Amino acid sequence: MYNTPILRHIVIQLCHFCLKVSGWKLKGEPPKAPKYVLIAVPHTSNWDFPIALAIAFVYRFDMHWMGKDSLFKGWRGPIMRWMGGIPIIRSSSNNVVVQTIDAFKTSDRLVIAVPPEGTRSKVDKWKTGFYYIALSANVPIALAFLDYTNKTGGFLSFIQPVMLKKTLLQCAPVMPEFQENMLINAMWNNL
Repeated sequence: MYNTPILRHIVIQLCHFCLKVSGWKLKGEPPKAPKYVLIAVPHTSNWDFPIALAIAFVYRFDMHWMGKDSLFKGWRGPIMRWMGGIPIIRSSSNNVVVQTIDAFKTSDRLVIAVPPEGTRSKVDKWKTGFYYIALSANVPIALAFLDYTNKTGGFLSFIQPVMLKKTLLQCAPVMPEFQENMLINAMWNNL
């Protein structure tokens, strides 16, 4: 996705300009590791996707992401796939975790962004697929964020799955666009 020669340079400059004009600042650096699960928290707004994608372009790292299959219908499908999208049928069990673990095991380089809430709506607990993907594929987890109050996005930590619960406490000061949909206290209840 990020390696289309001429278009890549144009998109990076456009994303940098849009982030700057809209007041967004970047914090931290993406991990240099060739493979990891990127959890993007909190996920409460439709704006999370274009802002996170713009940040990924500016940081110049290849990021794949999971999205509901309806985003890939019709003319949008090829575009979403070019941007790193992986369609997920949420209405049925498709062994997404197992398929993703296999993809990690057969790839030299792979970063997959997963919103652990699984939706923009308010949830009582996170979905645990990202955790079991990282644990079973023996890859670390990177914690990315979007703080709408301070208009800052970037990276907080890079950890092994067994350290996740302790590290999630770093999310407490991050403010999403829709704070009422953010889950802080019960994030790790089902891990």
